[in-house]
Amino acid sequence: MAQSTDMSELQEAFKKFAIHGDTKATGKEMNGKNWAKLCKDCRIIDGKSVTSTDVDIVFSKVKAKTARVITYAEFQKALEELAPKRFKGKSNEEAIQDIYKLVEGKEPANVGVTKVTKAGAVNRLTDTTKYTGSHKERFDESGKGKGKGGREDLVENTGYVSAYKNAGTYDEKAKEK
Repeated sequence: MAQSTDMSELQEAFKKFAIHGDTKATGKEMNGKNWAKLCKDCRIIDGKSVTSTDVDIVFSKVKAKTARVITYAEFQKALEELAPKRFKGKSNEEAIQDIYKLVEGKEPANVGVTKVTKAGAVNRLTDTTKYTGSHKERFDESGKGKGKGGREDLVENTGYVSAYKNAGTYDEKAKEK
């Protein structure tokens, strides 16, 4: 076992990745998804010597037969399995030291996971000043929705057909006769 690396930092990184994305996680066990995320975020996966498939195989190898998670001890064993693959040409002890250094003090990266897109199409579709026809009637001049009044045709009980030009002139015509 490598003594010169700071084991508390390694354990801290293990805990942070173990609880990532799971509100019920205690930080004592890590699932396969978080193990893969740790390997990706800490750049253990380089795409050439270590791939995501290698990471999954090592996870399956170190965990107990029926278990779906690995403990901290199994996590260290998994890192030791990947070390010679990741750092070819180095001694086993040096490779283990280097792989521990990759993981130490790291935490899950959340930057850029989900971004709000402000594409031109979205702006164009949500700009109420460009609406035409019946959709235009649903918003006032400021772009605020009119609510139910903008969605439904409110019936006026005047006795005239809607859009009749001479509405309201009957009484005047009746007086003329």
